[in-house]
Parts: sequence; C-alpha cells; structure tokens
Amino acid sequence: MTDTSAADQRRTASRPHILVGIDGSAGSLAALRQAQVLATALSGSVEAVCIWEYPATVVGLVEWSGAADARAILDDAVAVEFGSTPPSWVQKTVIEGGPARSLVELSADADLLVVGSRGHGGFAGLLLGSVSSVCAEHSSCPVLIVHGEKILSRSAM
Repeated sequence: MTDTSAADQRRTASRPHILVGIDGSAGSLAALRQAQVLATALSGSVEAVCIWEYPATVVGLVEWSGAADARAILDDAVAVEFGSTPPSWVQKTVIEGGPARSLVELSADADLLVVGSRGHGGFAGLLLGSVSSVCAEHSSCPVLIVHGEKILSRSAM
C-alpha cells in the first residue's frame, strides 16, 4: 500500500526531497531526526517510508497485518520526531516489498536517502546493516547513513 498523495507530492515538489527508511529501530529514528534537520535547513520535504514484507515462514501467525503494523511503526516514529500533527512537508508512505530494493527504487525520485546504520535484525557487531549497504551501493541519489545518536545540527551547517 502506497500513499498516492505522497508519491504525487514527491514528483511535483520543487523543494529538495529527502527520503527516510523507517523500521522503528533507534537507528531509523536517528535517521528521521537527521532528515528533519536537513529538510528544515534546505526548505525541503521529508518522506518517511516504512516497508514491510511477509515473513518466509508464517507458522503460528494466524492473523497478521503487515501493512497495519508498518503504519503503526511509521505513525509512532513520526509522532516522536514531529509531534501529533507533523508539518505539511512531512509525508508518510507504507509499502509492501523488500526494504533495500524498495528504497533503491524510491531513490530515483529523491534528492537524498537517509537510513540508520543498523535496523532490526542482522548481527549486532556489523557496522552497516544489509539495507544500508545495498542503499549505499545502488541508490540513484546520495545516501546518508546515520551512525549512533549524534545529529548534525542546523547551526553546524
């Protein structure tokens, strides 16, 4: 499920468009926070994207709505960073698919893609997660990979 209004606004906006991958992890919240700082400084827009896919095995999952879970994760993340009423320049998009592949595809319409260095899953000792690695290698726009909680402030620009 994609919010068509976000896709339409992404194509017609004259302001820089910053795409952010959200999975509910601390890294993705830091990425959203950094995107907010950059969008404010550049008079840009932010599209927060949560991508979901059915697990390879669904044993024990009687009723599960990946889209509803993704929407809840995205709504919570945006509320944490922007409050209960986000500004008009913030859009939320939920997509079914593979996270890395979907972000790479969406990067064709973005000026910048921001992701956290580590999301949910994977091996904690790795410096980069598989999604951030694929995005860094294959995206159509520049990619900012946010490590830790330190955010470049607007005053530092």
